[in-house]
Amino acid sequence: MIDRLRREFSDWSSRLADDHLVGLGVLGEISDTALTSDAAIAFEKSGLPNTFVPGRNLLFFTFAAALGYRRGARHLVGGMCETDYSGYPDCRDDTLKALQATLSLGMHHRFVVHTPLMWRDKAATWALARTLGGDQLVELIREETHSCYLGDRTHRHAWGHGCGECPACQLRRRGWEAFAMAAG
Repeated sequence: MIDRLRREFSDWSSRLADDHLVGLGVLGEISDTALTSDAAIAFEKSGLPNTFVPGRNLLFFTFAAALGYRRGARHLVGGMCETDYSGYPDCRDDTLKALQATLSLGMHHRFVVHTPLMWRDKAATWALARTLGGDQLVELIREETHSCYLGDRTHRHAWGHGCGECPACQLRRRGWEAFAMAAG
């Protein structure tokens, strides 16, 4: 996707670093959830969906900070939001503010954790994409990303790829429909 971003949005190219992929299969070894194993999506006694992978976003940001430290980066960006989330505790603004302080202290390197979608619902997120990059960015997001808990890339909907049934697909579909209706 980074190559497509550079190609289609050349003005942004100088601000985009190379991808750095980190295998995170370890999450499946320490967490038995619907996202890391073959299990039906349901709600647990705690009220959280069984798609919650404990500490996932904390781990993602810790790896990003370790890489950022080596590269001299200070800004870490995450796409989570509290507005229409599934109740995951590691998507909350308070959690991420605390993590920012922890990473900065623990690495003796000032980090700023940015969550530009934190207070936007999915329709507002689609609208932001259009504001930032026009229909070209909206189309790139529809083609290159997915929210599907099952990782389904075989079904293509107006809002992008996904199974169409899981809670993440339903949320993305509703956001797309609200965005499309508002956009006229």
